[in-house]
Amino acid sequence: MSQTILILHGALGSKEQLLPVTEALGSAFNTKSISFSGHGGVPFDGTFDINGFTEEVLTFMATENLEKVDIFGYSMGGYVALNLALKHPEKVGKIYTLGTKLEWSQDIAQKEIKLLDAEKIEEKAPAFAKTLNDRHAPTDWKEVLQKTSQMMISLGDGAALSLEEFKNISHQVIVGIGDEDNMVTIEESEKVANLLPQGSLQIFKGFKHPIEQIDVALLTAKITSFMQG
Repeated sequence: MSQTILILHGALGSKEQLLPVTEALGSAFNTKSISFSGHGGVPFDGTFDINGFTEEVLTFMATENLEKVDIFGYSMGGYVALNLALKHPEKVGKIYTLGTKLEWSQDIAQKEIKLLDAEKIEEKAPAFAKTLNDRHAPTDWKEVLQKTSQMMISLGDGAALSLEEFKNISHQVIVGIGDEDNMVTIEESEKVANLLPQGSLQIFKGFKHPIEQIDVALLTAKITSFMQG
């Protein structure tokens, strides 16, 4: 049986958004993916935060009879993967993250939620507003924004993983970051990669934060090499 990789999307995303990555990895792996509750048309269910999404992964694995999975997590999905590895280490093999924001404070959270103003998005980025509306329907995309903002505030207020907790994640982890990512810094990525006992930093030249703007072939080649190594 092929090695199983679970694909986890980011905030405001869905499993459909990562289809190019999922399909590219499908030739080498048994790929699985989920949309977290409140995303991709999945109803809100339970707690809309990192711990809640982590529980959803466990539920999905139980439903699919998956004892253990390797994980590719984009943005927030990478954070969920690391949280799962910390809380349930036996469920996780290797982890590859891309564009995952790993440093949180009240100031950082306030900066992030300014980007989640629904009225400003409708006014200045109507195409993005339509994308969010279509992606999350029938769920109200503005409610997804609101709940995401609340989650970020909570991370800034102390719900985020501490630096000490990263030291307790013993899994092999690649922390991937684009050198043109305007949401995540190379510095925070490198700091956590160095804290992880088996962590390594992977910098992608020319990658911005949006998953739609990355070189899927290059990314999936790196993921495949790491997972099969």
